[in-house]
Amino acid sequence: MSNYTAELNIAKQAAKSAAEIIKKYQRDRNFSVDYKGKNDLVTEVDIKAEQKVLSVIEKEFPDDHILAEETGGELRLPEERTWLVDPIDGTTNFTHGFPVYCVSIALWEQKEPKMAVVLEVSGGEIFTALAGKGAYLDGNPITVSKLSDPKDALVGTGFPYNDMSLVDNYLKFFRMLMDNIRGVRRPGAASYDLCCVASGRFDGFYEYALNPWDVAAAALIVKEAGGKVSDWQGGDDWLFGERIVAGNPVMHDFLLKEISNYFEEGEIDTPYKEKRDIT
Repeated sequence: MSNYTAELNIAKQAAKSAAEIIKKYQRDRNFSVDYKGKNDLVTEVDIKAEQKVLSVIEKEFPDDHILAEETGGELRLPEERTWLVDPIDGTTNFTHGFPVYCVSIALWEQKEPKMAVVLEVSGGEIFTALAGKGAYLDGNPITVSKLSDPKDALVGTGFPYNDMSLVDNYLKFFRMLMDNIRGVRRPGAASYDLCCVASGRFDGFYEYALNPWDVAAAALIVKEAGGKVSDWQGGDDWLFGERIVAGNPVMHDFLLKEISNYFEEGEIDTPYKEKRDIT
């Protein structure tokens, strides 16, 4: 049985190769921008970075499945080995030159995460995890925070950009947090937010309208760092369920409880669809 060390090394190689492409385009500031939907950007850099990642993976593991943001296909997770790839998580940040955007690569097997790499391109930090082996930042072990009182917490979140269905209650929830915790931050890349939870920079994180490639790698890193990850009902449908809450054990439970107080039952339910065309 694989311990996924070889896969981790390939994922790190793929992420670093993609990061070099991304950094070159960022230096030159010469790239085209298009729209996949309202406020949903895609650049030629996303596509070229994804092609690089896939070429590295497919060379070593040609029989594996791949679910990648720009490639398109059927939005589902088979039992077989599947790589989930986001070539630039934080494309809007990238297009504006704002320094938080990541290459995210995960390997799942039997519908469980086995390996994860998140590389924050502008700062060069690389977060990694293997199932059952702990979480690391630049090769050094990391853990979630030890915070026990929510009033001292720093929480990360994301603001919806194309799905405004929950905005009214989202803002009420945001106001509650402003009154009851130390602060809220919004870097603009969910994979990085979750890695901040894993490394203790954030005590918790919540968001909705996310895609599986946004969270597939970083959620494993949170879990391996001793944190908790769930959907908004406290269940395990966070990969495709489009709603996620994560944190150290105290903050995860605090956020989960408060979400149930501020959102209606139909808003908390995950709008999971077994098959969705994402071409």
